[in-house]
Amino acid sequence: MYCLSQPILHKWSEDVVNIPKSSHAIIFEEIVTSMLKYIGMKLITTIAVVAMIVAGGIFIYFKYFNTIEVDDSGIEIAPEFVFDENQITPPKEVEEPEKVIEKETILGTSVENRDITAYHFGEGEKEVLFVGGIHGGYSWNTVLLAYELMEYLEQNPKSIPEGVRVSIIPVLNPDGLNKTVGTAGKFSLTSVPQIQADTVAGRFNAHTVDLNRNFDCDWQTKGTWQDKEVSGGSAPFSEPESLAFKQYIESHKPVAVIVWYSSLGGVFASNCHNGILPETSALTTLYADASGYQAYENFDFYEITGDVVNWLAKNNIPAISVLLTTHTDTEWNMNLSAIEAVLNHYAE
Repeated sequence: MYCLSQPILHKWSEDVVNIPKSSHAIIFEEIVTSMLKYIGMKLITTIAVVAMIVAGGIFIYFKYFNTIEVDDSGIEIAPEFVFDENQITPPKEVEEPEKVIEKETILGTSVENRDITAYHFGEGEKEVLFVGGIHGGYSWNTVLLAYELMEYLEQNPKSIPEGVRVSIIPVLNPDGLNKTVGTAGKFSLTSVPQIQADTVAGRFNAHTVDLNRNFDCDWQTKGTWQDKEVSGGSAPFSEPESLAFKQYIESHKPVAVIVWYSSLGGVFASNCHNGILPETSALTTLYADASGYQAYENFDFYEITGDVVNWLAKNNIPAISVLLTTHTDTEWNMNLSAIEAVLNHYAE
């Protein structure tokens, strides 16, 4: 049977092989062939990339981390890895911005558009503020005293203790000063009227308001100066000069304020119905003892309304009024001694 079937099987296999392929079969065969070629190329590429990575890793390891040593027996020894911090680049430090120290601050402008300026000396956190010229040309010697202090601090910067910043407003009422001496800045004695009565108009600002009656402590529309009635303005801080001062105080928050006036000769504590602050009492005594002026707990020579230092007291800021003895002398040496005592006090 085997002999009979062998030719038949051979004939059948030849017929199968020789069956003509259809177009679909040809396309399918080409697709399969292309896919196999693509997969093969991808596989070869992947193997090549992996081989390169491995080779690179081996190269880096032997170059930087593995120095082969041979011991006496001829056996190769790989030393332990030693961390070298010098190979690590430290992160770049971020530089802090340099602190900008203001040399002067413009508080605002007067009725007649003149600048009101505070000048700063020292870089401390505790600001001690000195104010001159609130009564303009009437108390022109307080303006000169302020300029004397500025010149002294410029020439003697080391006189300012560490931790203290001195601020000086030489002229709080520039319109009033200009009315008397013809300028709102530094002036010479030759510009000052010889007759004191000629300076009275300079006490007030360009609205004829007494600025030391325009602050919010017992404020009234009409105030008193000696035996005269003066204007306190239409409301507390109705005047640009007093408003600018208020805003400066609120933003700078000085630890103490000394306001110069003339004339009487004395140091007066501040108070606005809340008692004298302990620090104000200490400041009053300190300035009086160092200068030689007499110390007073309050000004009771006549009724005072809208006073600047009393408004400061209302806001819990230690403040004193220093009244020079005359309208013409700055009493520099007396005041310098007191100023130094105050600055040293706040450096402690």
